[in-house]
Amino acid sequence: MGEWIGRGRKARRAYGLDEIALVPGNITINPDEVDTHWEIGGKKYRAPIIASAMDGVVDVPFAVKMSKLGGLAALNLEGIQTRYDNPAEVLT
Repeated sequence: MGEWIGRGRKARRAYGLDEIALVPGNITINPDEVDTHWEIGGKKYRAPIIASAMDGVVDVPFAVKMSKLGGLAALNLEGIQTRYDNPAEVLT
């Protein structure tokens, strides 16, 4: 599966969010039988969600809330959150 793009290199088809649709099917999966936990760097998370490291998406309070809910939020350490003493003033 895939297309050759060079010597010994093959590209695989990738999909974007606008190309994927969730459609109800004939088979129902019991949510109690599904495990969405995942692990990265030895740290385990309950929710399979990573919030983008963008100033408009993640700030410190959001990262804390996301962590408490079991997800991961990445802060942009070169963005507004670290450039200003009070980034809330700049964002409002």
